Amino acid sequence: MRAVDTNVLVRALVADDPAQTARARALLKTQAVYIPVTVMLELEWVLRSSYSYPAKAIAAVIENLAAVENTVLAERGAVLAAATRLAQGWDFADALHHALSEGCDDFVTLDGDLVKRSKRTSKVSPGITRL
Repeated sequence: MRAVDTNVLVRALVADDPAQTARARALLKTQAVYIPVTVMLELEWVLRSSYSYPAKAIAAVIENLAAVENTVLAERGAVLAAATRLAQGWDFADALHHALSEGCDDFVTLDGDLVKRSKRTSKVSPGITRL
């Protein structure tokens, strides 16, 4: 199994360099690949900041990558939970931090907006507390 970097996924998705896109897509189609959770965090940031993908489109990209048969996505459950929250208006990094904290008593933050967002969505666990 080969681990992939963010740039491999970006090339495969945005197809902005024909030669690199062809190599990236061939790899993703023919070999088992491992996607580290940090690559998913960077992928969201690149698609949002460099390619102006809207949140719901990024969430769909993440869900589609997780569904690829030969792909092993690190922290799959947390990444998918974060993608769902991204589509609901959360910041992806905040959603991923929160999802990776499952099993804790609560998630403490100084970010008032995060607390507000969490209250607008269905009950999240752990609860989010403003310090």
